[in-house]
Amino acid sequence: MELTEKGAYIKGLIEGMGIDDSTNEGKVLRVMSELLSDMAATVAELDEDMSTAYDEIDAVEQELEDLEADLYDDEDDEEDEADEDHGEQYELTCPKCGTRNLVDEDTLMSEEVYCAHCGTPFNIEFEDSEDAEEPDGEQP
Repeated sequence: MELTEKGAYIKGLIEGMGIDDSTNEGKVLRVMSELLSDMAATVAELDEDMSTAYDEIDAVEQELEDLEADLYDDEDDEEDEADEDHGEQYELTCPKCGTRNLVDEDTLMSEEVYCAHCGTPFNIEFEDSEDAEEPDGEQP
């Protein structure tokens, strides 16, 4: 039985017992019965409102998850397209303004590389790696 049904049951018991409303005890029982019925109805309304609120929260949460998925999928797609279009990317930090610049290998190998934000030229020096040195002519 739900609360509203229990309240109605108690009210029916009081009426069925023939309790006299003219006595003090009868008045108290009648008022308590009405109070219980009112409280049960209020709790039922609150329960329904909470259920509706939870449903709306779930819907908003699902929309947020969808938006996040769309947002992050777009960024991943853009990064994949950038990698496919330009090959390997290198990050250079401008010594003047600190802006991070992404350049491809062709741009990196060109003689002049400039900051996309402030126009400052980069001085890029390549070092030979030890692995790239030729052997001394000794053969195993």
